[in-house]
Amino acid sequence: MKKNRLGNSELYVSELSLGCMSLGTDQKEASKIIDSAVENGINYLDTADLYDQGLNEELIGQAIKHKRKDLIVATKVGNHLKEDGSWYWDPSKTHIKNQVKESLKRLQTDYIDLYQLHGGTIEDPTEETIEAFEDLVKEGYIRYYGISSIRPNVIRKFVEKSNMISVMMQYSLLDRRPEIEMLDLLNENNISVVARGPLAKGMLSDEAVKKVEEKGKDGYLEYSYEELAKTAQVLDRVKSKNISINGLALKYVLEHDAVASAVFGASSQKQLKTNINGMDTAFNRNVYETLKQLTKPINYTKHLN
Repeated sequence: MKKNRLGNSELYVSELSLGCMSLGTDQKEASKIIDSAVENGINYLDTADLYDQGLNEELIGQAIKHKRKDLIVATKVGNHLKEDGSWYWDPSKTHIKNQVKESLKRLQTDYIDLYQLHGGTIEDPTEETIEAFEDLVKEGYIRYYGISSIRPNVIRKFVEKSNMISVMMQYSLLDRRPEIEMLDLLNENNISVVARGPLAKGMLSDEAVKKVEEKGKDGYLEYSYEELAKTAQVLDRVKSKNISINGLALKYVLEHDAVASAVFGASSQKQLKTNINGMDTAFNRNVYETLKQLTKPINYTKHLN
């Protein structure tokens, strides 16, 4: 599988990455999915300390302990878990520097390849947060850092003030907001994008019609249910020509130079292989432009700060 450089770092990540939030809580099944992903060329695993209250990191740690050196592990911080299972936002230096040690224990590793702020607002003590990440790099706990955010003004602030190498953001054919405001800016600053949600809850998959019925009744972003249904019907006709819609959706977000990897979730080996096999789908600039005609460019109207 093709690998792309994250920003100006020494990390080269597979163009598809495994979002581990959907792995579930069974160690045996989670390990099978991760093993299969690695066998098929995926070297980038994404998790967060919040997922299943830390259990997700534990599952990954157990699954990868004998192949850690071959993998790039990304996790996230900023959601302060309480004993009752609730959490509150905490981007403080103290929390970040304390929490990294907990993540390291759960992941059974001495270092984290990419540590990401799991959200953020414009009111956050950004300089303090950046200082925490910079300290962790110097101390050897993490190799690099980035943020996971869809907030344009927060992203711009980190672009200006930090040495982050990546931004994880929602990006798909149905959510083209990054194309309007973010992708070119990040590319110009040598900051890579990791695209999450490229299949838009499955509404951009081989099961598009079914998924729109399940998850699109109330619309999606600026799309009405009727618009989603129409798009799904077109995709269904394309699928009848033995073309993988999963593959088209994944390759669409990877077309922009800023995007280093498309992250997808998988709760089964079948889902994993559907996405990996979809990458064999033929794709060129004409296909890219045709897909754009199926959807519409939209702007960020919420979560600006």
